[in-house]
This record gives sequence, structure tokens and C-alpha cells, in this order.
Amino acid sequence: MDVFVIPLGGERYELYCEGAVAGEAGDEPAGDGIWARARRRFGDMLRAAEDRERTGIVPEVAPGWMGRQYDRLIAWVAERIAEQRLLWKLRHQHTVTVVHPADMDFEAVMVLVRASLDSDRNRHLRWALLHAVLFSVSGLLAIVPGPNLLAYLFAFRMVGHWLSFRGATQGLRRTLWNGHASPELASVRVALMLPTAAREARLREVGAALGLSGLPVFVERLT
Repeated sequence: MDVFVIPLGGERYELYCEGAVAGEAGDEPAGDGIWARARRRFGDMLRAAEDRERTGIVPEVAPGWMGRQYDRLIAWVAERIAEQRLLWKLRHQHTVTVVHPADMDFEAVMVLVRASLDSDRNRHLRWALLHAVLFSVSGLLAIVPGPNLLAYLFAFRMVGHWLSFRGATQGLRRTLWNGHASPELASVRVALMLPTAAREARLREVGAALGLSGLPVFVERLT
């Protein structure tokens, strides 16, 4: 697995990766316990959102207000996948290559990586516990006809944050990190100072060179 250290101006950096995660979420457990129900709902939404992202086809919305709200929920899930993809994928990785700007040394990069993972680990654990409580409470709405959208939302948040916590823990404690210096990533610093059109063109070139089709959108969203 490759993890990319993206410069965002000044001393700001973000870790980034691409690739589907639906097949890496693990088998959904059987049974009717809270975790089993949450994992099944999480899997349903993850597959729907990644199908939409991969094909670009928006499924026909079910009639009525509930159908429209579920469609909006899936669109929201697609955005959250982009934010947590790296940590979800990291859960199963024992060896990772960190691709970093060529003007940074590997030791400095790993200080940044570990600080990011440590912050993510603590944050996602807190959110996972909070959404576990909210998911349990949302079961009270099961008597309302139609899909329990709050349960779907809290299930996705609970499971997503828990998987992110596990990914950050894996990266900190059990993953062997190797470094690869990238001149293309170093050029992102220069691209950020260009006018909008030129910046977008340069980011597309860098993304194509590194096999990262989503890089321009990622950088623009965070700068």
C-alpha cells in the first residue's frame, strides 16, 4: 500500500491514498446484535456509495421524501469515504510505502505521519463511542414506518470511526513504513502558488504521474 504525503502550503501536510474500500471492510457478522446490525448497514451504504463513485451513475431515487433523504445520505457517505479511506485501508497493512516530497527527509516525514495517526486514533475513538450511544438510542425509532435513516447515519458513523481508530492503531504499532522520495509531490508546493487554471492543470499532471486521479479535488478541497 502507498500513502502519499501531500503538501498544502506552509507547514501543512495531509496523508492521502486512493482505491476502493468496500471489499476491505471485513465480513459483515451474522446475528441481531448491535454491532452486527451496524456493520450490515455500514456495508450497505459503503457499497452503494462506492458503486456511485466508480460508475458515475446515480441510482433512481425511491419515491417520496424518505427516498430523497436516503439518496442524500449516500451522497454524504461518498464524501466521508474520501476522508477516511486511508485509515480504513491501513487496518490490514503490515508494510506501507510513504511517498513524500523529495525535499523532505524520511525521518521528518515519519514524525509527521506518526503525529497524524496519533491524533486520528484519539479523535476517532471518542467519536466511535459517542455514535455507539446514538445508534443504540436510534433504535427507539424502529416503530416508525420506513427505513430508519437516523440508525443508518449513526451506524455508518460508529463503524466508520471504529475502523479508522483500528487503522490508526495498526499504523502506529504494527506497520513497517518505508520511504520513497517523489519530485512530483515536491512540485505541488509550486503548483499551489499558480493561478487557479494553471494550478488545476499542474495538479492533474502530478496526479496522472502518480496514478492519483482524485489528487486535484483533494488539494482544492483542503486549500
